[in-house]
Amino acid sequence: MNWSEFPDLAAVVLLTGAFASVAWRSLTHVSRVWLTGWVMIALHFAAFLFLPAPGIWGSLAAYIGSAALIWAGLLFMWASVPDRKETSSRWILAALLGTNTLYVGLIIAGPAAAWALNPAAALVGVLPLLAALVPLQKPSHPLRWGVIGLYSTLSIFLLLFQHRPGNGADLALNAVIFTVYFGCCVSFLFAYRRATSGAFITIAGFLAWAAVFVVAPWMEAFLPTVHVESEVWNLPKYVVAVGMILVLLEDQIEHNRHLALHDYLTGLPNRRLYQDRLARTLERARRSKARAALLVVDLDSFKQVNDTMGHHVGDLVLQQVAAMFSARVRRSDTVARTGGDEFSIILEEPTSREDAVRVGQALMQIFNEPLQLGKHTVRVGASIGIAVFPEDAVDMEALCIAADLRMYDVKHDSKGTGEQVAFALPRSLLLSPRRGQA
Repeated sequence: MNWSEFPDLAAVVLLTGAFASVAWRSLTHVSRVWLTGWVMIALHFAAFLFLPAPGIWGSLAAYIGSAALIWAGLLFMWASVPDRKETSSRWILAALLGTNTLYVGLIIAGPAAAWALNPAAALVGVLPLLAALVPLQKPSHPLRWGVIGLYSTLSIFLLLFQHRPGNGADLALNAVIFTVYFGCCVSFLFAYRRATSGAFITIAGFLAWAAVFVVAPWMEAFLPTVHVESEVWNLPKYVVAVGMILVLLEDQIEHNRHLALHDYLTGLPNRRLYQDRLARTLERARRSKARAALLVVDLDSFKQVNDTMGHHVGDLVLQQVAAMFSARVRRSDTVARTGGDEFSIILEEPTSREDAVRVGQALMQIFNEPLQLGKHTVRVGASIGIAVFPEDAVDMEALCIAADLRMYDVKHDSKGTGEQVAFALPRSLLLSPRRGQA
């Protein structure tokens, strides 16, 4: 056995365990694929323990170790592809896995399989291209064509150099692995374009990992007297592992921050973020002597939906209403869930009372037709109260009270009328000075 690989195997197993413990806290599709890739890296080192085995066993260990290294890189790359859930992306992944695994097997098989190298090298570029051409009716992400171009270049390189006397097989194998991990670098750069330590370390690690398969052969050819320990060439693997763990931790921190400021069910800003945004909006309006508007929306008959159809249907109602409200306002405005069945909308400047009324009417049109929730058809209504800064109130608390009182006026007036959708325009716009100061 090649015991020199054992320390690297132990280190990778420990890093994989650390990665798994971090990933398990928020297991996602990406973290599962990454974890599978690190299991493949561990398999790579485990297989290389048996490289000195005689005969077919040594060749089998070399094949399994090399294939595992390639599979790990392709999985890392695929996890970063934006459209990886599409069928064509899965076909591209299958084509890359199949052609690379086949080609490595032929290289390790030696001269006996030399006759099949040319067809296999051609397949490395052709099969992924054919898989990418399947969804021609839809625009593809530029990264997809970058990957196709990368492997087309690899295919040409293999056809030109794989039969070179002396080191052709080594050049071909190194080119395959270089392409895999350079592809990881490019894909990760596209997927994590953010200025964080985790993204930077991972991208740099993948670039160094790919460079190993260029620098090491170059030094062996031109600087044969310079000896570099094998552990040095394995350092990029550990850099990438640390970088990926940092990325997971950064994502978890960002997710926790998002949960602290957003409603878990609808994804809208919660009351805490709503109050902060309203305060900032009023401060900006005060400085620029502009207007801002607040709409408070309370759903009618929502309790009846929960009581008769169950809370799961009620949750679907809230989610659909939240999505439709968000679609009816500008991106600069804020839609927040501020209660069980209550929503608040902050209209940023430039706005006016007439603009606020038009938004309110647009929101009420949502409830003209029943909501279709799978096999359920649900009819709910809503009451809206509108308050405008600074005419109706000059501070945040008074503005919220004014909008609430107008909403309750509308809700009270609609009771007993048989209308599930109520929007009393005059009463929602007129507010006496005495009530505005409440």
